[in-house]
Amino acid sequence: MTISRESRKEQALNMESVTWGDLTWLNIEQPTERETDYLAKHYPFHPMDLEDCLSRRQQPKLDVYEDYLFFIFHFSVWDRATRVSRHDQVSVFISDKYLITVHDGLLKTLVSLFQQCQTDEEARRENLSQGSGYLLYRILDRATDAYFPILNSILAWVDDVEDAVFDENVEAAQEVATIRRDIITQRRIFHSVRPVYAVLESKIKRFCKTDIAVQFGDLMDHVNKICETLDECKEIV
Repeated sequence: MTISRESRKEQALNMESVTWGDLTWLNIEQPTERETDYLAKHYPFHPMDLEDCLSRRQQPKLDVYEDYLFFIFHFSVWDRATRVSRHDQVSVFISDKYLITVHDGLLKTLVSLFQQCQTDEEARRENLSQGSGYLLYRILDRATDAYFPILNSILAWVDDVEDAVFDENVEAAQEVATIRRDIITQRRIFHSVRPVYAVLESKIKRFCKTDIAVQFGDLMDHVNKICETLDECKEIV
């Protein structure tokens, strides 16, 4: 078991790594062409996958190769002050020996999990000892669970708007338009990742040292609940 940064030359790159046994998690924040050039030199990745890591217009997807999988998923970034949502993405390369995450650092649960694995041996053991597939599941599970406070805020917002409408509040029309826009954004994110998540579990089995069918089923239940709740919010609005 080791924890390491890259060599001095590579420390200038926006990447850090943590290793347990034969599995290394390489985390790249704020990627540039320098980081993708590094990946191109050290890993057998398709050039189009590396290009997708730097693109902001990619849809969630799962590309399957003989030696690795390339996975893109979206998550919601919600500004509580302005109540405006947008999406960001995480790109993932996964094989039996590595998990590489490429992102802008906005998915706080991913950042937090990586930092825990860097500083806490028990966290490293818990998250990395069961294989890269299990580690990816942990990242997705944390990201999904962290969305529920946002969803609760949206539900409270819907209730407030509903009360204002029936109180004939003149500002209610603007609120309806604002919340409708936000719900559309949230639905687009989760309805696009749901079918990719549904396929992912069967594809990452080969990278797991334990059966995660039950855990992944629970993850899909949460994703489905989010989608259904957002659909209900849309109908109410």
